[in-house]
Amino acid sequence: MVNNATSVKAFWLSFLISGAAVPLGPIAATAQIQDTSTPEVALEASAVPTATPDAALAAGKIEIPQLAAITAETNSAVDRALPQTDIAWVNRALPKQDIATVDRALPQTDIATVDRALPETDAAWVNRALPKQDIATVDRALPETDAATVDRALPQTDIAWVNRALPKQDIATVDRATTTPEITEAIRELPPQELEIANSPQSQKVAEASKVADISSETGNADDLSIQEDAAQVTSVSQLSDVRPTDWAFQALQSLVERYGCIAGYPDGTFRGNRAMTRYEFAAGLNACLDQITKQLGGSTGNLVKREDLLALQRLQEEFAAELATLRGRVDALEARTAELEANQFSTTTKLNGFAWFNLTGAFAGDRVRVEATNGNAAPLDRVAGRDPVTNRPIVQRVDDDPEITFSQLVWLTLTTSFTGKDELITQLAVGNGNSPANQYTSTGLFNTFGTPFLDQTAGVNPNEVTLRELSYRFPLSNRFQVVVGPRINFYRYFDNNRFNFFVDGASSFNSNNSPLLSATRRGAGAVVLWDIARALKLRFGYLGESTEFLPTSVFNSASNPSQGLFGGTNTTTAELTFSPSDRTNLRFLYSRSNIQQIGGLIGSPNSKPLNGVADDGFGGRLGNSTANTYSFNFDWLVTRRFGLFGRYGYAETNIFPKTNRPDGTIKNQSYQLGLAFPDLFKEGALLTVSYLVPFDFTGGRRFLISGGGNGGTQYEIEATYYFPITDHVSIVPAFYAIGNANNFDNNPTIFVGNLRTQFSF
Repeated sequence: MVNNATSVKAFWLSFLISGAAVPLGPIAATAQIQDTSTPEVALEASAVPTATPDAALAAGKIEIPQLAAITAETNSAVDRALPQTDIAWVNRALPKQDIATVDRALPQTDIATVDRALPETDAAWVNRALPKQDIATVDRALPETDAATVDRALPQTDIAWVNRALPKQDIATVDRATTTPEITEAIRELPPQELEIANSPQSQKVAEASKVADISSETGNADDLSIQEDAAQVTSVSQLSDVRPTDWAFQALQSLVERYGCIAGYPDGTFRGNRAMTRYEFAAGLNACLDQITKQLGGSTGNLVKREDLLALQRLQEEFAAELATLRGRVDALEARTAELEANQFSTTTKLNGFAWFNLTGAFAGDRVRVEATNGNAAPLDRVAGRDPVTNRPIVQRVDDDPEITFSQLVWLTLTTSFTGKDELITQLAVGNGNSPANQYTSTGLFNTFGTPFLDQTAGVNPNEVTLRELSYRFPLSNRFQVVVGPRINFYRYFDNNRFNFFVDGASSFNSNNSPLLSATRRGAGAVVLWDIARALKLRFGYLGESTEFLPTSVFNSASNPSQGLFGGTNTTTAELTFSPSDRTNLRFLYSRSNIQQIGGLIGSPNSKPLNGVADDGFGGRLGNSTANTYSFNFDWLVTRRFGLFGRYGYAETNIFPKTNRPDGTIKNQSYQLGLAFPDLFKEGALLTVSYLVPFDFTGGRRFLISGGGNGGTQYEIEATYYFPITDHVSIVPAFYAIGNANNFDNNPTIFVGNLRTQFSF
């Protein structure tokens, strides 16, 4: 049955939808949460704001105003003249009589249900003269015609809530075979639908969400620094752009805005009536509106609040008393927790987060593998490419032996500092000793490419050498506009992200985490602009000069070299537009312009992307600096909760400028990937990814390559990675790769790589 105060409840429960502004921001601000939405920064966290906890928590305390005593001709919610006798109809089957069910909820009292057989006539007559106020305490022997003794304590007023649809002019019309009393108070028209309180917006301010770990990597989402979205007070319901007069709750919202002034919209002018809220949020919102009404009552001489509204408020206040008390307790607990944190933390502005990885890796081919190098038996990083002086073709050697199984480590420590609560100074240190076995099969310039797990790496130039991996500062200019500046910005933190290619829990090789055509400046000095144009549209634009932690500064890292500088040497200018038509789908369109510095008269890895390999003028001659244009598209689509699709396509052209009398030329290559994802497979939080990819397929200009072109074949890879979380901080990640036509030789054997990673986060 529908409550007889439905109109009143509609009025107040519509408050649920409104998400009225409630000062919970200070509460949330004292318990910052970690945000795993940014894959690249999964373990970093924004710093504890510098605002004093006492001031923040004081703003979050909730006081419950007591309602003024309500006096009237009667204290019953049935506002009508009472007959000389009080007729209470009992819920039972009566012969030849109408069935009247009085099903009212009494505050803080038990509900007595009388369920017995009665004689042929209604024998529940309470025969006494009633005072002006119905005390309704029935505790006495009744005449022989009534055997129902209701023994309970009632409040000073007896609020009889009749749970059924009522006419427009009746608060509690009791359906019985007598004359309906005259109703003295008119109630506004009810909305045509039943009240709903699910899908209402959150009323509290949302504190800035810190990252779980702000780890910069070769991949990850460019999740923006979260900006607190303050609610904006409105004075007319017409200011809410997503509320229409045809909405079923329109009249209730209009009353909240124009009559009581206790509703707030969002800065973008929306109401967001379909967002969900908790009972705690409702209790906090109710308290905020009670405060508004109390202020109006204190200075009012008019009829601003109707009596039945106050009765409904009293009932709601009593119903949510437990939740309001819980909120007070949580505030007290937060005060104690904040005091403890301040007493024990090493810094009030900085948080330390980190990752540690153990890698057990093996690779085998079962036959000799062709590599383009003049010294194929040398260590992968010591191999040199060259041409046969007779044929002018690249020199090809063979690797005879399979590598041994390795066990290596990698550690990233991230310090995230915030001075205002909305900015981030990211300082990341790294140390590792990994040299993945699959690197033994690579041609010159393809180190750490195919078959190499991304986390099986040496962080710096030398093994076990602590290096500065990232140093950047991000700050907002507005709610939708942020700027990142720094001497070592991680390119992959802000560009070329994918939901299922995140190295922590997704596809795990170097070629899967990001496009193999990006970027010549993996880390660089410069700036990145982050613009959230709309909810579904984001633009990223950045300029970076080369400043990479694993390259020797004596040869590379032109941004800090006075002879080349920030705008000379190797640098990239990148723009990416992300369109998200829904929460399940992301489409990313990227363009990057690269200036690539020649090293020893050659253009080649590790700073030559989009070119993978090494190039000369086609005859062993020297080259000048090159330019390149890269076009990339990638998508991720969570089709269902347990199944997703992801993929990417990239195309690039590298312009070659010989220093000899040879003509200029262009090397063209492409890369593509298509994969399947299975979230929550066997356990919540787990993720299985399977993908097929072609990392670098040369479609033009192979004559300039002295390494990477092979014999014209197309290398392909099949990869499977399964992320299995054991606890919130420990997980294991087995991965398997099969590499066909390695080094773009179609007559090379298939190489198999297995990796078992143990991952610790803190």
